[in-house]
Amino acid sequence: MVVEADEILLAGIKDLVISSSSTEGELALEVKPEGLKEAVEALKKSGFEYFCYVTAIDRGDGFELAYRISSLSPLRDAAIKVNLPRDGASIESITGVFKGADWQEREVYDLFGIEFIGHPNLKRIMMPEDWVGHPLRKDYEDERIEKRPNVY
Repeated sequence: MVVEADEILLAGIKDLVISSSSTEGELALEVKPEGLKEAVEALKKSGFEYFCYVTAIDRGDGFELAYRISSLSPLRDAAIKVNLPRDGASIESITGVFKGADWQEREVYDLFGIEFIGHPNLKRIMMPEDWVGHPLRKDYEDERIEKRPNVY
């Protein structure tokens, strides 16, 4: 029954979704960057009303944004993945859909340098305002940090 509801939801956003899978406990989506906000709005309308988190992963050649949104009744999670290019990484903010994304988008911006277009207050949240660079990027360099050899 849950999988059928997911099929109805996915039919409405099929042009935004690159891939998807569904189980009793989780809906997993890979979404095109330009379709993130619309996909999140569709999930919220279908009962995924609790924003859990957004984080980023530096994959070397680009970034992966990982979002988790939950439905509390029935208890289910939606995992959303969005891939962004390394240069000029930006995506539309979802703070207009989930206010709880505010500080988490700021954290991703601060530590990875990913711009959230339309964010109401996109500025550093962890690092000092005058900090240069974004410390969780793989290409971040700081002379105070000793480089380790690449063992892989």
